[in-house]
Amino acid sequence: MGVLLDGLLEALRLLATGDEDTWAITALTLRVSLSATAVALLVGLPAGAAVAPGRFPGRRVALAAANTGLGMPPVVVGLAVTVLLWRSGPLGALGLLYTPTAMVVAQALIATPVVVALTAAAVAQVDSEFLVQMRAAGASPARALAALLTEIRLPLLATAAAAFGAVVSEVGAAQLVGGNLAGQTRVLTTAAVLATGRGQFALAIAFGLVLLTVAFTVNLALALARPDR
Repeated sequence: MGVLLDGLLEALRLLATGDEDTWAITALTLRVSLSATAVALLVGLPAGAAVAPGRFPGRRVALAAANTGLGMPPVVVGLAVTVLLWRSGPLGALGLLYTPTAMVVAQALIATPVVVALTAAAVAQVDSEFLVQMRAAGASPARALAALLTEIRLPLLATAAAAFGAVVSEVGAAQLVGGNLAGQTRVLTTAAVLATGRGQFALAIAFGLVLLTVAFTVNLALALARPDR
């Protein structure tokens, strides 16, 4: 209990005193995780909406791949991205390894299957007559997609929350592709791991509490954006 109390007090101190390093780490955590979530939504929403009602060859394989991605260990994704971005790798010339951009890429790959699977499940619950009516009205594919996503807007808020939760809390991919460089790629999860490795348990708990505060704030914003019904 003493260590937990020390961690809580340290978290309050870091936030109350405006500790520059803590705020920088927190800001980078938000920037990377929100960017990755946005990319995952841009890719996963139309993909999930297209896969759910489709009857094309390989549809079940695509859904199975998305569902498999739900349980993909982040460290495996991080390893794959690291190999691709390594100096001698296929994309090494881009020089993205150990940068926030590489972290966004890795986290987007983690979150996209979450978005695809949950979007497909939500679309599958929509009355088939809705899609028939949209086609009969001559709606363009873009307009039909917009109408469909509006119809399932409540599950989509939950999807966004799940995607953000999947990336803001992960550490394996962030550590591998980011390198946990101070002032450059250090986020709350990797900072907590580093503090734990150094035996600074109160500081590690403090970072964890700050991370929980960040996650709660984002989810509260999504909850407030949810209509009453």
